Amino acid sequence: MIPPKIELSTKEERREYVLSAWECMHDCESCGKCRILKGRDPETLYADYIEGKRSYIDVTLDIRNSSY
Repeated sequence: MIPPKIELSTKEERREYVLSAWECMHDCESCGKCRILKGRDPETLYADYIEGKRSYIDVTLDIRNSSY
């Protein structure tokens, strides 16, 4: 799935994408999403993207590079 571009999507479309993309698969050994999110809420982490302030990839890179 490709994240909706900010300029071509609504806030709700971006929120739906984030929630869908980071939905728990209940298969932690294979999925790896939990290791990336480190127990944090995806909607909170991607708030800047959902609000249209920063691109999805910029937020994702910050999450992956964070030390907490």
